Amino acid sequence: MCMEMYVGLTDYDWYKEQKDKNYDEVNFWKPGTTSFKALNPNDLFLFKLKKPYYAIVGGGYFVGYSKLPLDMAWDTFTEKNGTKDKDAFFKWILDYKRKNNMDVNNPEIGCIILTDPFFFEEKDWIKPMSDWSGSIVQGKKYDIENGEGKRVYEEVLYKLSKTNILNVDNNINIGESSRLSAYYEALTKHRIGQGAFRVVVTDAYQRTCAVTGEKVLPVLQASHIKAFSENGPNEVNNGILLRSDIHTLFDRGYITVDTDYHIDISKTLKSDYENTQDYDKYHGQKLVAIPAEDHARPLREFLQWHNDNVFRG
Repeated sequence: MCMEMYVGLTDYDWYKEQKDKNYDEVNFWKPGTTSFKALNPNDLFLFKLKKPYYAIVGGGYFVGYSKLPLDMAWDTFTEKNGTKDKDAFFKWILDYKRKNNMDVNNPEIGCIILTDPFFFEEKDWIKPMSDWSGSIVQGKKYDIENGEGKRVYEEVLYKLSKTNILNVDNNINIGESSRLSAYYEALTKHRIGQGAFRVVVTDAYQRTCAVTGEKVLPVLQASHIKAFSENGPNEVNNGILLRSDIHTLFDRGYITVDTDYHIDISKTLKSDYENTQDYDKYHGQKLVAIPAEDHARPLREFLQWHNDNVFRG
């Protein structure tokens, strides 16, 4: 499948705050909550500055889209939202909403989550598409095999090769786009960061605790099944959404999930603590929330790791 490309409009201040930070991910947020369905995971998302700059100044690789409360968006991505602190982030969004006659009481924003972002120095900014309409207020999808989309796509690859972001021969000419493009599109599997992991797992479980069925979002946490400190990946199939107290017990080995998605409560929970009946009742039950898509479900390899290395038995 050929990689697709979307060009999104952003402010110079957002670009300036993100540039040179070497973040592993960024949140390209929108003040509204209209769904974003233009790209598939790992497709290319480019940043185009608004007037008076207009230039293409960088990009990233699409992970997913989610509607998040402001607090969660900040707690998840912090400065990767493009501001120095939470107050500035909230003010920026509320100013956008007021300016565009949007509901300032709506606590949610749209979050386009991107991994492996890159930003060009001003000398390397790319001339924008000549067919870009002044009526575009958010962005536009482009065909990378034809017209202005192809031209910009090839220039992006060329800039990345010259800055060694792509590990290819930096003597390549921009006209040798077929070789560079073929190499680049082979690199379509991008690792996601901790923030993206949290959001992707939360949405995969439909914002429901897998053990208790709790749906109050502020108390739900994305837990690694195989610990990140033990080289557990930030992949949705290594995640499980748990209420905060269940998450603590899971990480400490008092609760696990077997490879058939049944819950096991350790006998040591009762011996170590009193009044554990609120947790004992889950023993032997099947998870109440499991991702609908096979690729998002807990990988049995990771569940077995947790049973063998963390669970107290």
